[in-house]
Amino acid sequence: MTLSVNERSALSTFRRGFALSPEFKVGLPVTLTLAVFATLGKIIVPIAIQQVIDRGLRGATPDLPFIRNAVALCAVAVVLTAVCGYLMNVRLYRSTESGLASLRGKGFRHVHDLSVLTQNTERRGALVSRVTSDVDQISTFMQWGGLMVIVSLGQLLIASVLMAVYSWQLALLVWACFVPLLIVLPRFQRWVARAYTGVRERTGDMLAAVSETVVGSAVIRAYGSEERTARRIDAAVDAHRKAQTRAQKIVATTFPITELAGAVAIAGVVVLGVHLGVGGTISAGKLIAFLFLITLFISPLQTATEVLNDAQNAIAGWRRVLGVLDTPADVADPGEAGVVLPRGAITVTFQNVGFAYPGGPPVLHDVSVEITPRTRVAVVGETGSGKTTFAKLLTRLMDPTGGRVLVDGVDLRKVRFSSLRERIVMVPQDGFLFDGSLADNIRYGRPSATDAEITLALTELGLTDWLEGLPAGLGTPVGQRGESLSAGERQLVALARAYLADPDLLLLDEATSAVDPATEVRIARALDGVTRGRTAVSIAHRLSTAEAADEVLVFEHGRVVQHGSHEELLRHDGVYADLYASWTSGARTS
Repeated sequence: MTLSVNERSALSTFRRGFALSPEFKVGLPVTLTLAVFATLGKIIVPIAIQQVIDRGLRGATPDLPFIRNAVALCAVAVVLTAVCGYLMNVRLYRSTESGLASLRGKGFRHVHDLSVLTQNTERRGALVSRVTSDVDQISTFMQWGGLMVIVSLGQLLIASVLMAVYSWQLALLVWACFVPLLIVLPRFQRWVARAYTGVRERTGDMLAAVSETVVGSAVIRAYGSEERTARRIDAAVDAHRKAQTRAQKIVATTFPITELAGAVAIAGVVVLGVHLGVGGTISAGKLIAFLFLITLFISPLQTATEVLNDAQNAIAGWRRVLGVLDTPADVADPGEAGVVLPRGAITVTFQNVGFAYPGGPPVLHDVSVEITPRTRVAVVGETGSGKTTFAKLLTRLMDPTGGRVLVDGVDLRKVRFSSLRERIVMVPQDGFLFDGSLADNIRYGRPSATDAEITLALTELGLTDWLEGLPAGLGTPVGQRGESLSAGERQLVALARAYLADPDLLLLDEATSAVDPATEVRIARALDGVTRGRTAVSIAHRLSTAEAADEVLVFEHGRVVQHGSHEELLRHDGVYADLYASWTSGARTS
């Protein structure tokens, strides 16, 4: 992920965040106006006290009508202040939730725009935390801390102005008590920023460790590694605890400092105020009101401890979210400027294609092949020979670092994703399913498909007997990641999904691996139906797949070293003949 984002100042981070989520600014002038009225209402009580003491209680007899009117006016003002505060909160919550929803959506969409290679550079849990937990931290600040910043700044300003009106000497004294705190605050803010960046990083590490453990629970149990896994989780949790505690310790130092400055200010106001009062410079009502105003002045500074806590958490979270959004989408959708390919028979051409992972040696070297329409191609080779990389380039999960991949003569990089995904569909090895019903997962290939169309697709694939054997037919729940079905059944669902999508080219990644013989027969029958009449490319580890192909591409050390039909390749000594001998030897042994 982009590292320079961590070096941004807090101000530039907020500016960038607001620019990405303009919803934050919707209705902001009205919200700020309500905040002004809500803040102004807080000085009503000190003013009323000053007026009652200096005017209502002046003389031998209290002016009861004046006191009643002052109290009534004060009560009305307090109610209006509360109403303004309520409306301000509602508007602020509405705008921040809209802005954060937009930010979260942009984050998720950008994660999907990143290539598989880029996604694999960061653990899934840490990546997800950037657009979930980190955005939640922004939400906490925007809906409470942000509100307190607005109100507190207004409260400081209004309290300062009124204190200066009552006594400029006492106002200067109060400000002098807090000047040292304001001088050290910028440096302190940098310490807190670094601390909370560490907190957000440890949060991502913790979520990554927990999510990986949940997903891999079966493997953990199988190897009896619960204790070792627990230690790993405990270490991640403890690292998060230490980072959070370290940050809280830094923040916590502001509260006693603020209280000390406040105590000195109050003591100084009492001493100097009495002296000024004796000299007739300030009235008793103004002095008492001034003491109330000091409370209004100190309160925002004390609240700043919590606000600073949330602000730094939010800034750290925002930086991490921006780190995702600033990561270039190296496999980008050309969008409206892209080419829309017409449906029909498809030709794929690799022209001098090379590929190397960042910082690593080339894994594909000058690959030049042509896949003609409606042919069945098997891609074979030892592990690490470049087969999977070839498949990812064909489906544009990654882009080549050299050469071009063409579909019907058009560079894949110039084809709209919507058009590309209609024409080329990949059935991955693991047959990933989403938590839902069987119908929901098959319909993923064509969301508009009815249950009748899904049933027809399964019938055409020869899977009616399998469907009838399921407890609830199309309504059978598959569970998270399809864990309620066997590996072979998940592959059948993935093939039905691809068949319903009706692509022009189908890429099958070891579609018959790790299944029992009976399920393999079903898959083979389904494969025959799925691939009939369309171009099909299979990454094969099984002899039967290569034997049934019209052409076999043989990879070795990132190069296509042989190509031709199964029979042609067997007539010559070479890599394919050796692979075939290994397959047949393994079959006889089993």
